[in-house]
Amino acid sequence: MNTYGGRRTRAQQDAATVETGYALVSAAFAAAVLFGAVAGPALLFDLPHPLSLVLLRLGTAVAPVVFVARVISVLVRFRQAGQPSQPGRTNPDS
Repeated sequence: MNTYGGRRTRAQQDAATVETGYALVSAAFAAAVLFGAVAGPALLFDLPHPLSLVLLRLGTAVAPVVFVARVISVLVRFRQAGQPSQPGRTNPDS
């Protein structure tokens, strides 16, 4: 991903910025959906207090883990993906 001297081209910087934004937005969405699925019943229904407390704490504990895992997985996948030498062209062997 680096060019001569360890400097990145403008296109590489832009691609990294877009991918970082995608990682953060998709991770926030995944964490919110998971929190809603786990803690949602406690917020919507009149459940016994101990069960409601467990669901809320579980959702609060698991959502950040999913957020971090999603960000890491997207950024690692982006870093490992090879950039085409000629954008817009495909490899004839593929």
